[in-house]
Amino acid sequence: MLNRKHIIAIDFVVVFGTLLVVFALVGYTQPRVIAPIDGYTTTNNSVLFSFEKADLILIDDNIYFSSPQEINVENNLVINLNPGIYYWKAVGALESEARQLTINSEISLKLIERDNEISVVNSGNTRLNVDVYDHGIYTGRVVVGIDDSAEAEGDKFIGGQNGN
Repeated sequence: MLNRKHIIAIDFVVVFGTLLVVFALVGYTQPRVIAPIDGYTTTNNSVLFSFEKADLILIDDNIYFSSPQEINVENNLVINLNPGIYYWKAVGALESEARQLTINSEISLKLIERDNEISVVNSGNTRLNVDVYDHGIYTGRVVVGIDDSAEAEGDKFIGGQNGN
């Protein structure tokens, strides 16, 4: 017949063994997230995601993942994101911790002159509104997409981030 000390010892072994197995399985099945690091900030729209033991990435613009973009993945995946703040996590048998990354807007405007015509080129990572002036007089606005150009006549060009 088992006495009280034996029952407590058996309970301890069962509970300790169960906890050991659970922690071993969690470590084995939870995705290992390598990059980008939490709080990562860049102006490059292309972001490299590196992880192990995951089949899916969830990316959302809010920490609660209420409307996440689900991306079936393999390791070392590059995803293009618009400027903004994003939260992401890797999902395998379990979910990784949520991480934050920020893509800052980069406004870069180049002018190319050929045959007395000027092309306004957006070399940044966000759409631009470009106000065009000719001899100090506002003559109009052109909207230039990322890696796009527009013809414009004037002598002064002021670019700013497009709200759309």
